[in-house]
Amino acid sequence: MAVSTPSPAAPVRSDLESIFRSAYPRVVSVAARVLGSRNEAEDVAQEVFLSFGRSSVPAGEAMGWLSVAAAHTALNHIRSGKRRAAREQAVRGDGVAPDIADAVAARDERAQVRAALSRLPRKQAVALVLRHSGLSYAEVAAALDLSPSSVGTTVRRAESALRKELNRHAPSE
Repeated sequence: MAVSTPSPAAPVRSDLESIFRSAYPRVVSVAARVLGSRNEAEDVAQEVFLSFGRSSVPAGEAMGWLSVAAAHTALNHIRSGKRRAAREQAVRGDGVAPDIADAVAARDERAQVRAALSRLPRKQAVALVLRHSGLSYAEVAAALDLSPSSVGTTVRRAESALRKELNRHAPSE
């Protein structure tokens, strides 16, 4: 049985395995914060590392690049999944058993936050996700090409914009 090797048109980085081993947990964590699902986050991580494997990003910038790519890719998954979610909601209907009402309410709140996050300007959304994923101000600054002193302002503006989005799209009772 022949072993498949990458084509010459798409060379794979020689440092991919070592970077993958060190960065995978953070990439999955960033994506999971956006998506709320570890399984979906692992799918996003695969996409991110496939792209990274063919990139020329310097190894020293890998963690920031991978974190931003994870946030961007996860946000893209949210945006592309909105139609699917609407179809699923239509199929489920409105009948909710009282014993699962709290779980449904919590899931709906998380879905509202994710939807609001997807409506923010990309740089704000990514800064918010990266910061709340545990990256330091310096790491967020490096990943988004900002000055470290502007990260706090960007994150606060993103939080404010997120609150406004949540209030604007809050269901009326």
